[in-house]
Amino acid sequence: MSTRAVLEVIALDAEDAVAAQAGGADRLELVADMAADGLTPPVPTFAAIRAAVDLPLRVMLRLRDGFAAGDVGVLVRTACELRAAGADAFVLGFLDESGGPDLPALERLVAELDGCCWTFHRAIDRAADRAALRKQLADLPGLDTYLTAGSPDGVDDGLSTLAAEAARGGEPGYAQRLLVGGGLRLDHVPRLRAAGVDAFHIGGAARPHGWHAPLSAEAVRAWRTAVDG
Repeated sequence: MSTRAVLEVIALDAEDAVAAQAGGADRLELVADMAADGLTPPVPTFAAIRAAVDLPLRVMLRLRDGFAAGDVGVLVRTACELRAAGADAFVLGFLDESGGPDLPALERLVAELDGCCWTFHRAIDRAADRAALRKQLADLPGLDTYLTAGSPDGVDDGLSTLAAEAARGGEPGYAQRLLVGGGLRLDHVPRLRAAGVDAFHIGGAARPHGWHAPLSAEAVRAWRTAVDG
């Protein structure tokens, strides 16, 4: 069985997608507006990226900064439009005012996804009780990944949590893949790999000149080498 780790890279447009694929990315997370930490991209952007590369794509479903769902009707319509355009995997995650998962919003949106795979994103790092959140979401259809830094402050502070959760892989609530991202650095990778983490997510790390400059295939290639090591 292959032990190749998954490398997921954020892409904003088709140019990013082509560079990420050239650098060795396994999968792309598609977003818009990184000033708001990543919102849903327009359908034409998704379509252009889908036409440009043959990598698996996960599309963000998020209308505004923060972890409140906002207008769930708009989210549902947006998901429907993206699915009609060919999207088949998504990224989402919403909390209620108490810091628990917003189950009504999540269940309504997941029903629209109708079995599509999806990632619960870094809202888990802001949850009041991440173990309770995992338990509450364990049976939602399609949930196969948690994107997490282990801490709201990033991987530096979350390393022990990430290692502990990796060790529980396969237990109820921990069957989903642990995808590590959020302040992730190359020097974190050996420790995370040793702990059993096999999926890594990068955004700014693939852009040494910032979000307003092109994504660097060379930077992605460095990450490919590190996670394979």
